[in-house]
Amino acid sequence: MADDRSGMVRRGYDCMAADYLAARVAGDDMATLEDLLTRLTPGARVLDTGSGAGVPVTQRIVEAGMSVCALDFSDAQLRLARRHVPDATLVQADLVALPFATRSFDAVVSFYAVIHVDRTLHARVFGEVARVLRPRGHAPLCLGARDVPADADPESWLGVPMFWSHFDGETNVGLVGDAGLTVLDARYVPDPMDHGGHTFVLARRPPGR
Repeated sequence: MADDRSGMVRRGYDCMAADYLAARVAGDDMATLEDLLTRLTPGARVLDTGSGAGVPVTQRIVEAGMSVCALDFSDAQLRLARRHVPDATLVQADLVALPFATRSFDAVVSFYAVIHVDRTLHARVFGEVARVLRPRGHAPLCLGARDVPADADPESWLGVPMFWSHFDGETNVGLVGDAGLTVLDARYVPDPMDHGGHTFVLARRPPGR
């Protein structure tokens, strides 16, 4: 079942990649990213998971002088990213199994991606984030704000089938902590595309772990 849902998300973003890019605007969600950038030094290695076309998140990280690896599993999104963020390294893979060595990155960023993963796999996603982070590394993560076991809608998201699944904000904070990360901040942020709102968490891998 999880594979079917993952396939729905992949096909959906392949079909509407250009429409999503045209509709995507930067809003209050970018404040968490700006907070992260103040904690990094130029050249820091950053992984952007679920990077899409690379606008605006990957693009902003590159502009800040970081070494960026952008990961997505949509072919169409990655083709757009090659055009918009040519200085980023692009990787096609899934959040559930990151193809990187342990302690590879100074930061891991994820905007509007975990919410499309079956929530039974969210603990595994957070474990992967913790694994690839270096000690003292930071992770701004966009997570669910309300309890949605599974929402598979045939046409509500820019005209294509799409799937969402997530826990409420409090449960998410607990799962991030269970993965071995320290939650520094958690707040509700309205979706810039008027699609409800999300819990934005800023987490940190403790030193020595």
